[in-house]
Amino acid sequence: MVIDTNIAASISANNLDKSTNLLNESLARLSSGSKIVNPSDDPAGLAESMTLGAEIGQTNAANANVSNAVSFLQTQDGYLQQVGSALDQMATLAVQAQDVTKTPGEIADYQQEFNTLAGYINDVATKTFNGVSLFSSTPLSVTTDGQGDTFSMTNVALTNSAYTNVTNAGGNGPISLTAANNGALTAVTVAIAQLATDRATVGASEERLTYTGNELGVLSTNLSAASSQITDVDVAQESTNYAKYQILVQSGTSMLAQANQNPQSVLKLLQ
Repeated sequence: MVIDTNIAASISANNLDKSTNLLNESLARLSSGSKIVNPSDDPAGLAESMTLGAEIGQTNAANANVSNAVSFLQTQDGYLQQVGSALDQMATLAVQAQDVTKTPGEIADYQQEFNTLAGYINDVATKTFNGVSLFSSTPLSVTTDGQGDTFSMTNVALTNSAYTNVTNAGGNGPISLTAANNGALTAVTVAIAQLATDRATVGASEERLTYTGNELGVLSTNLSAASSQITDVDVAQESTNYAKYQILVQSGTSMLAQANQNPQSVLKLLQ
């Protein structure tokens, strides 16, 4: 029996140190909610989680872009609906103006209303969404994913000749209701046909981007779930580990105290 080197106490101290470290790590996981408190906990998992985190951010940003584009299209279509109502009324006026029983004064009233509606359409052509022209002649490219892929929204321009032939015929203002061969009605009919095409184009773009937004939402959810599997702590399992490490620390402390008492038995041999 030796007293200079207490092997039992050294082993107990080492075991207590390990148990204490494990207890501290478990406490850190429970308090942070993350499995990876320090890079050394899971270097590969940390790298993968960082990559997933970046991809989640990019996907969410693309989803926001798509949502804004859908709002742009909805605003655009809202204006086009009103333009359609104006053109319908203008077509009615064009027919009414051909009534041979109407006086020149009544025809002038129709023309005044027609001109006012044409001015409304010209005003709509200048509208913007967050400073971006709603009816530009240039298509807009929408970023649709985290890799930078884009979708080109076909432009809807109220400067199209189908509209300007009604609202600014020949640069002289709205077409005259008394023009020969019922030219006003013909021009308005062409404008209504163009508007139908334009609204269908807007609707197709909105549908396409809505599907893309739904896809990005699902992708973001799946990426978040994958990241969670790597980084988020399982509280039930970790609570069990924490309880185990507490017992080990308590028993290790007790055994270290017992091991430190063992050399004192040598005194009995010296009596």
